[in-house]
Amino acid sequence: MEFNAENILLLGAILIFCSILISKTGYRFGIPSLLLFLIVGMLFGSDGLGLQFGNAGQAQFIGMMALSIILFSGGVDTKISEIKPVFSPGVLLSTAGVLLTTVLTGLFIFFISHWTGLDIHMSLVVSMLLAATMSSTDSASVFNILRTQNMNLKYNLRPMLELESGSNDPMAYMLTIVLIQLVGTSDASGIKILVDFAFQFIFGGLAGYGIGKFMVWINNKISLSNTSLYPILILSLVFFTFTVTDLLKGNGYLAVYLAGIVVGNSKIVNRKETQTFFNGLTWLVQIVMFLTLGLLVNPHELISVAPTALLIGLFMMIVARPLSVVLCLLPFRGFTRRTKLFVSWVGLRGAVPIIFATYPVVAKIDGADQIFNIVFFITLLSLILQGGTISAFARKLDLALPIEKTGNEFGVELPEEINSSLKDMTVTEDMLANGDKLVDMRLPKGTLVMIIKRGQEYIVPNGTVNLHVGDKLLLISEN
Repeated sequence: MEFNAENILLLGAILIFCSILISKTGYRFGIPSLLLFLIVGMLFGSDGLGLQFGNAGQAQFIGMMALSIILFSGGVDTKISEIKPVFSPGVLLSTAGVLLTTVLTGLFIFFISHWTGLDIHMSLVVSMLLAATMSSTDSASVFNILRTQNMNLKYNLRPMLELESGSNDPMAYMLTIVLIQLVGTSDASGIKILVDFAFQFIFGGLAGYGIGKFMVWINNKISLSNTSLYPILILSLVFFTFTVTDLLKGNGYLAVYLAGIVVGNSKIVNRKETQTFFNGLTWLVQIVMFLTLGLLVNPHELISVAPTALLIGLFMMIVARPLSVVLCLLPFRGFTRRTKLFVSWVGLRGAVPIIFATYPVVAKIDGADQIFNIVFFITLLSLILQGGTISAFARKLDLALPIEKTGNEFGVELPEEINSSLKDMTVTEDMLANGDKLVDMRLPKGTLVMIIKRGQEYIVPNGTVNLHVGDKLLLISEN
């Protein structure tokens, strides 16, 4: 069965519904959602239930849209105050680390292509191209696992890995595009490639920062009759940022990520509505993107590349990623052997490498189908071996921490423009030593009790209300 105008909504709804149900079961076992969504796509695909989808160009377009939203949303969640202490190592990992991983893995692929009996025959440039498509990591899957198991990380590892995962995709993209140009044109000079590379990076950064500032300004200045329109306004500017930057030969992925950082670290009206909208939209586009990639692959073709892909994947996990991490973190003495080991193991391959592997297919590079299948196999291998052991590895290395509580138990939030804060408090026996009425509570000046929760009952307070041990109070105070 093929996708067409009559059945695409029905088939899409069934795929998304099944993916969500399966991912709920996977959470209990610490399995990354990405792996489950890919498997659902494969089960429904040509070698499974027979859904036919083989258009790499359409998959690439879906991936571009999805990555724009995912990177922007990731930028919004990136707090400058948290990444400032780990900014230098994070950026070094996302740039030099990606380059080192590409070079080391590319040389290894070239070696096994010419001096082993494996069924792979690639030139040095094509070997580097294959390595470049896999050079970025997908730490988002890691934190999905950690959050479901109520786990955080010591030594600021979490913000550093989030910074790396959010900012290394642009570098991998630029390497992939440059190497495709090298394969496709024999007259490409090294100077021209370096100039194009620098322009993509610089223009992408400037465009992201500038349009991000415009997003904040227009969002705060414009008056819309419906608050639901504000996040849609931001979404339109996200797509504008990516497409215009890409048309002008800048790096669109870097631009949307930086725009997200600018928006996330600025005061904007209707922040809660915007965050809720993008959180839901991010999940939707991730599911659609992973399902599409799962449908695109022909699982029986993975068998022929399995020995080669297994060898390359293990080399990346055991040699290339650890060595690049150690070299990048050499200037920073604050990282112990345990932290370096954990950072090395968090080098998960995810949806981005599979999307980048569609670029050689669309460009009709010789051996592009083999590149795509190898990348897909290594992604599955990485998610199974690394993704399934992240939590246990963090505990084994004594790097795990419980997740700190955020928000309040009442689920109440204040608009950002109100200069007040909310917190909850549980009444103890010591608090009632001077009397059990609210008026007897010694609250700080400028602090008021908004509501009292007693079991499943909510009480609007006044000064004469009697308090019980275990009552939960929602407090509002001036900042």
